[in-house]
Amino acid sequence: MIKHISVLGCGWLGYPLAKYLIEKNFKINGSTTNPSKLDFLHKKGIKSFLIQLNPELLSAGKFMNAETLIINIPPPRVDNKIEYHKKQISSILNEARKSRLNNILFISSTSVYGNNNKEITETDELNPDTESGKALAEAEMLLTGQNEIKITILRFGGLLGYDRQPGAFLAGKINLKDGNAPVNLIHRDDCISIIHKIIENNIWGETFNACMPEHPEKKIFYTAAAKKLNLDPPQFINDVNSNFKIINPAKLIHTLNYKFIYSNPMDTLL
Repeated sequence: MIKHISVLGCGWLGYPLAKYLIEKNFKINGSTTNPSKLDFLHKKGIKSFLIQLNPELLSAGKFMNAETLIINIPPPRVDNKIEYHKKQISSILNEARKSRLNNILFISSTSVYGNNNKEITETDELNPDTESGKALAEAEMLLTGQNEIKITILRFGGLLGYDRQPGAFLAGKINLKDGNAPVNLIHRDDCISIIHKIIENNIWGETFNACMPEHPEKKIFYTAAAKKLNLDPPQFINDVNSNFKIINPAKLIHTLNYKFIYSNPMDTLL
């Protein structure tokens, strides 16, 4: 039986994810906030829907007509981001309850942990230190606080790959702190492959850290990344005590029997 997936948010990650899943013989509903993108998605084999979350989800139509919903929308750049995003997720959940959905995969971020100056696993307490991290933590709690639909939470590290060139992120900047801090990154190819594995193997009711298992120092990685693009490398101050976290993806690797395409951020610079 062909599985039917709804991808809420066909942007930088969601669109190539939708294309990949179609190649794996899934039926895909895809949403966009841009009316001019509807025809583009349709031509790529994605059943396209115009969906706005302002913050209420006003009209989902048949978008939720699927077995699995992938929520792939970041907290918006608005005032009172935490409450606004919570209302968005609550509205999505209300519509999901009216549908035949069995599962939701929520794309979150390792920013829900904050910098705890230690290695982090999924059992660690959430302690976000950014507004986006706090918004995602609230969204996670809202989703996992109900038991009508099975939820899996996927916490990605910093996203890179293709047009997201890390060499441009910090190029030319000076007096940067935390140069000795380890980086926690993941390539888009791995993001897509991990999502596919979760769906294909029906891994629900779980929370995973999704991040490359190797963590070079920030100053080493971003200097090399800038040089690859022939840009001025960033300059870091010599602060000995960096604020950091090391995201441990061991649970994901073990549960999914997953082998990363890119295990080390330095491999993405080759």
